Amino acid sequence: MKVESSSYLALVRPLLKKLLDGLLERYEYASVLATDVEMKSYSVNRSGIRITENNMFGRRGFTARVYKDGGYAEYSANCLKEEDIPSVLARLNQSFKETGNRYERFPTPPAEETPLSFSKSTEFLADPRKLGDEEIVKKLVSVREEGLKADEMLVDCTTRFNYQVYHKLFLSRSRDLEQNVMFSDCSAIFIGRKEEALKDGYSASSALGGAEILERLPDCSAQALDSLRAALAAEPIQPGEYECICTPQVTGMIVHEAFGHGVEMDMFVKDRALAKNCVGTQVASELVTMKDGAATSYEDVASYFFDDEGNPASDTVIIDRGILVSGICDGVSAARLGVRPTGNGRRESVDHKVYTRMTNTFFTEGTSRPEDMIASVKEGLLLDCPTSGMEDPKNWGIQCMVSFGREIRDGRLTGRVFGPIVLTGYVPDLLKSISMISDTVGHCGSGACGKGWKEWVKVSDGGPYIKARIRLG
Repeated sequence: MKVESSSYLALVRPLLKKLLDGLLERYEYASVLATDVEMKSYSVNRSGIRITENNMFGRRGFTARVYKDGGYAEYSANCLKEEDIPSVLARLNQSFKETGNRYERFPTPPAEETPLSFSKSTEFLADPRKLGDEEIVKKLVSVREEGLKADEMLVDCTTRFNYQVYHKLFLSRSRDLEQNVMFSDCSAIFIGRKEEALKDGYSASSALGGAEILERLPDCSAQALDSLRAALAAEPIQPGEYECICTPQVTGMIVHEAFGHGVEMDMFVKDRALAKNCVGTQVASELVTMKDGAATSYEDVASYFFDDEGNPASDTVIIDRGILVSGICDGVSAARLGVRPTGNGRRESVDHKVYTRMTNTFFTEGTSRPEDMIASVKEGLLLDCPTSGMEDPKNWGIQCMVSFGREIRDGRLTGRVFGPIVLTGYVPDLLKSISMISDTVGHCGSGACGKGWKEWVKVSDGGPYIKARIRLG
């Protein structure tokens, strides 16, 4: 089934078009982005059942953008009436005066748009809105209760499900675009006690689709329980450099934190990213190809048909067999840098500014089997269960956390576990040390990425198992 169009956007389209016509009479470039968003979150734990209609990633409203004298101004609101149009026009004119006085200006050419018109929708198997709260909660309760039977050390289990349906309409002089998208994710978190220590284990799954994702929840529960048991058994690690196998989840964190933020080209404009000066140079092993894309590379929570500036979604090769070939960019940054937009201009919602943002970011698969990769390690660790990460795009430093690593000796897992573990180092050193990449891949988008004043958007990341030398502590 396809996601249906928004009746609200169909109702306000004539008003949005009238506003756009008024803007185009005054400005060289003008556009209007309108959204209609529905999002719901469910969780079940020992504290009870919680259902929230979350609007963190958007709401109903519109943003008008205009270009004048080498810069852009924007106006946003959560509704539009015909009598509001004159005040919107006046407010945008005033914005240029305020922006000129208060903010640093980056000279910017106007957006160049080729004519484009389409209306597209994603597909789903089970509509969570029709399934209803009672059935969704029943599934969450069942998986939670079954999981709690597994071990006496368990203190609690939280099962979660989230979905979002969003509709976007983009209008400009040459573009008329509509998209209707549904995505969802589910997760399980176990908390357990060993003597005085409390630890947790987490696993999640996500998809471009609907409530069918709930069929994956039992597997998430089993994986979360396995991670908890490993975390409870973990002992402190001796800091040093180790030969490591990273699971796809850890690979995804490295992709996102170690390199993804460093190639967001709005940072190029401000000279805040070392990658700006490294395009065309080797930054990783020849085995490494890295991509980002909302279009066809793979489908997940960050897939869409056009970004929030009306640029079509694309799939960008960032690293090609070890060579940095491109960054990702929004439309304004692309104009300032003299390059083509990659369709990565994203807003948290209509009342937030556009930044260059990642979408689905990943390393492509290799040719090795995961079991052969483990067998090739004389002494090292299988790193699993990432928790958080930070990056320094200006100096390519990395600091990421994983819950634990399983010891490998003479090509076999010994059963010994170390954790928690911090990954640090200089990003190109880590990426150039990659010596094997698996033929299997995984990805997930259960979380979100923050940037700027902590504007949040949904992203996914992942890739294959990788073998690399990494500094751990």
